[in-house]
Amino acid sequence: MAEDSILLLIGLSVALVGGAVASALLILLLKPLLIRYALARPNARSSHKIPTPQGGGIAVIGACLLPGILFFLPISESIQLQVLSLSVAGLALIGALDDIRPLPAILRLVLQIAAVAAVILVNEARIFPDWLPLGVERILLILGGVWFVNLVNFMDGLDWITVAEMVPVTAFIALIPFLGFYPTNTAVVAALLCGALLGFAPFNKPVARLFLGDVGSLPIGLLVGWMLLELAGTGAITAALLLPLYYLMDATITLLRRLRRGEKVWEAHRSHFYQKATDNGFSALDVSAHVFGLNLVLAGLAAMTLVWPSGAVQAAALVLGIVLVGLVLRRFSTPRQTIPLEVSR
Repeated sequence: MAEDSILLLIGLSVALVGGAVASALLILLLKPLLIRYALARPNARSSHKIPTPQGGGIAVIGACLLPGILFFLPISESIQLQVLSLSVAGLALIGALDDIRPLPAILRLVLQIAAVAAVILVNEARIFPDWLPLGVERILLILGGVWFVNLVNFMDGLDWITVAEMVPVTAFIALIPFLGFYPTNTAVVAALLCGALLGFAPFNKPVARLFLGDVGSLPIGLLVGWMLLELAGTGAITAALLLPLYYLMDATITLLRRLRRGEKVWEAHRSHFYQKATDNGFSALDVSAHVFGLNLVLAGLAAMTLVWPSGAVQAAALVLGIVLVGLVLRRFSTPRQTIPLEVSR
């Protein structure tokens, strides 16, 4: 058992470092082309002020898919990884096209539904086998998956925020096998994505010189959503909710508020809590630091639910997680107090 753990740790370390190096090298190779063909110009949703190249997601997703194609797919007997890889590549292509020339909203939605449905329908995980018929559960998972893919895209609107959110989530998922949960292949994919995001991070630090673009945010949403589905399928539903809880609450509350006001929810806006934070005096680095720290705490709560799986611990951890996220959202919504400097006479 100890030998297996050492081998797994080595494999995860190789995946993490390999993902980071591959992502950074791909960015260096692609950046001249992205500057020429994929500039993101400021709009109503933007937090940046000057045109900035987007498309860094090509490198992030490439750093995840290439090792999978070379090493996992040829030896895998499971169709799940093959369908996942094709669906991720498909969403990346959709995102790339949308980055260059915006696609109609209905076309994007239909293609996203197709990609998510393909992953869900070949997945063997059951979340509520005693409560819901298989067909109903699959429909709900597809709808939830499409929402998760889109909310990751919606939330990718600030320097480093996707790194601050997804690095703790994927790092935690990569380490779950050491607690006796989770398939090894899923952990390796999580380590690859974590490394790829770390390789992207230096280029996206405030003030960003490169953005992910839809080519990155959409497939990252699908990859992480699949990981969380795999986790929930082991019975760890609370942990699967806690890990992305900040993104879930920020995006969902914002959507409900916009629907209540009768706004066109598919149009660009600056209504998310993290966007309000920058309007209220928080820097991009401040916001990302809050999100990163919060996600470390949420990961700790998720670990508690895995180590102590009693109903009381599950409920307490989830309630505490909701309260903590709520406090951060409230802080983001409140203008930051500045202490005036005393002027000497």
